[in-house]
Amino acid sequence: MSLFDSVEKANRLSAQPLAARMRPRTLDEFVGQQHFLGEGKLLRRLLVADRLGSVVFYGPPGTGKTTLARLLAHATRSHFRQISAVAAGVKELREVLSASADLLVAEGRRTLLFVDEIHRFNKAQQDVLLPDVEEGAVILVGATTENPFFSLNSALVSRSRVFQFEPLSSGDIKQLLRRALEDRDRGFGALDIEMDDDALDFLAEVSDGDARRALSALEVGVLSSREFPLKFTRSLAAESVQRKTIVYDNRGDSHYDSISALIKSVRGSDPDAGIYWLARMIEGGEDVRFLARRLVILASEDIGNADPHALPLAVAAAHACEIVGLPECRLTLAQTVAYLACAPKSNAATVAIDEAQSDVRESRLLPVPVHLRDSHYPGAQRLGHGRDYQYAHNAPQGVAAQDYLGVDREYYRPTDRGFEQQIAARLEAIRQRLREAKRTRQPTDQPEASSEAK
Repeated sequence: MSLFDSVEKANRLSAQPLAARMRPRTLDEFVGQQHFLGEGKLLRRLLVADRLGSVVFYGPPGTGKTTLARLLAHATRSHFRQISAVAAGVKELREVLSASADLLVAEGRRTLLFVDEIHRFNKAQQDVLLPDVEEGAVILVGATTENPFFSLNSALVSRSRVFQFEPLSSGDIKQLLRRALEDRDRGFGALDIEMDDDALDFLAEVSDGDARRALSALEVGVLSSREFPLKFTRSLAAESVQRKTIVYDNRGDSHYDSISALIKSVRGSDPDAGIYWLARMIEGGEDVRFLARRLVILASEDIGNADPHALPLAVAAAHACEIVGLPECRLTLAQTVAYLACAPKSNAATVAIDEAQSDVRESRLLPVPVHLRDSHYPGAQRLGHGRDYQYAHNAPQGVAAQDYLGVDREYYRPTDRGFEQQIAARLEAIRQRLREAKRTRQPTDQPEASSEAK
């Protein structure tokens, strides 16, 4: 390397932001994602066996997808090529694949093709990748923040291993920040900086597992300070962090995962978790009408008759959201979530309708018992419809001993929780009376033939 090359490299390095300068240079320096990169885990085993094929990296920003792709190219001794699905077209993609094939033939060296935001490729562009992926001409590493099982062609996903990146832990972020403070060549090790523990804790927490965000805040704090030695306090850390941007896609994973967490938290009787996920969705711009509808469904699906007040409350909340709107309707939604979470739970009605619909779909349809058939039109009496029907209000306690279904079925099984416990006790007495009717009914319950039939 000439003197000029060395100077140019130093100039390029100095122009890079801290997050870029501090990218790990080896797999041993890489922090996080140990669930698939740790010793004995799948990706590490593939590297040790030199059997790395095409992969899809799926996860939030700042978790190391681009960095790990570069490290994989080094570990597999592959030529690294990077393109962005936002800017690249089919022509450029074909040129890269052609050059990769030529390199493989000429030098026996494979190319690791890193496609950033691969979900932005349309179907035709994704299909262009398939032949080279199948033949192993390139090692495809696609990075996406969208669920690949929704955003990528099934053919491409089936030919790739999917590795899901998780946000970095607070401990991981602290490790990266300390490394940046100690590294003299790439970080701030040459400067006299004293980092307070609470400032380090604050940056680790507020970064939301995003290494780039944490390192950028550190860099802003250091470069905006004019005097050294520098005492990096929590106050300076707070001033250096940009206002948090809530990553939320109303039609993607954030939407479905967050509403799933909200429903499961309320179902699990945790009002604190329920209100947190509600706040997360409101801050992300979720449609409040969608939230209100889901709470109405939950009131019947997961609470039901254990607390009959839950459904009217949820319906009233939905109506209030239409009248009031944001920001005030957040109060109504929070009240509803808290009430539903604390209410006794029962899915007995949900199970009952599921089982009944299953019988309707899969079993022979039951005829309406003759005594229950409509008897209000001319000729119904000659068909025997309504004969022997017992008017329930004339029976003791308003329960007539008669058969309403024609077969022995019990779909609704009340729980012993909340108001449903009282329903269960009353229902047992009712069913005992109805069972008496089943024991005394005739073997056949067919209408007498009409005079015309005779």
